[in-house]
Amino acid sequence: MSKKHPIISVTGSSGAGTTTIKNTFDQIFRREGITAVSIEGDAFHRFDRAAMKAELTRRQETGDHTFSHFSIDANELAKLEDVFRVYSETGGGETRHYVHDDLEAEKWGAAPGTFTEWAPFEDGSDLLFYEGLHGAVVDEANGLDLAQHADLKIGVVPVINLEWIQKIHRDKAARGYTTEAVTDTILRRMHAYTHVICPQFTHTDINFQRVPVVDTSNPFIARWIPTADESLVVIRFKSPRGIDFPYLTQMIDGSWMSRANSIVIPGPKMDLAMQLILTPMVNRMISESKRA
Repeated sequence: MSKKHPIISVTGSSGAGTTTIKNTFDQIFRREGITAVSIEGDAFHRFDRAAMKAELTRRQETGDHTFSHFSIDANELAKLEDVFRVYSETGGGETRHYVHDDLEAEKWGAAPGTFTEWAPFEDGSDLLFYEGLHGAVVDEANGLDLAQHADLKIGVVPVINLEWIQKIHRDKAARGYTTEAVTDTILRRMHAYTHVICPQFTHTDINFQRVPVVDTSNPFIARWIPTADESLVVIRFKSPRGIDFPYLTQMIDGSWMSRANSIVIPGPKMDLAMQLILTPMVNRMISESKRA
């Protein structure tokens, strides 16, 4: 952690909705005049698309059916931790981009399924913003502790059936996958989901968990993603100290406290809640950074 060069880390699995949180932070940064350098978790995958397919085949031939992008050894997490550490110490660092599709290929000048070259951050940033799968990993066996470097850690954790529904619909619409192919991916990722993804949410400072109030019993045949109106959001604070719960429940109509460190809000109020909660936190970080 660094007062002078703060880091915000948003962590969630594929289909969890981390992009929604990123969009909210982008709004906060624009409104508050904050310059953020952003890095993507996908940039720290160890393999490009073709190499990952080959590695998956090799692993399966040896009897390993749990290898996925969620896995520690499928990613350059030591490199990611080094980026966190260097930024916290100097305000500098480097990143690259993973090119997902033709649209991004035009933007970044590299073929879909490949990486751009590593490039240094632009000078003069106020903070580093990470969004991806592994922003709060602590793994003693591999000598990893990314959580220690981030000043504000956010977890995006919809209930698992909703997470699967969102992933299935996104991958079918955006990537042309079949339901069966997405299901195979979900099953292959379960070991790492349990041992790598979930433990991070004990290290996050705030978790946003969307809970549908419609039947999601079989996510693999769900025709629609439950809407915000059909959802509640549970917001859990690791430490409730300094959180003005009476103010939040007054400002967010229909909200209530479910535990001493948790507030429940209607689904459509999620952006408002994030703005109310995160804006003062970000401003406090920037003020402390300038004083430092």
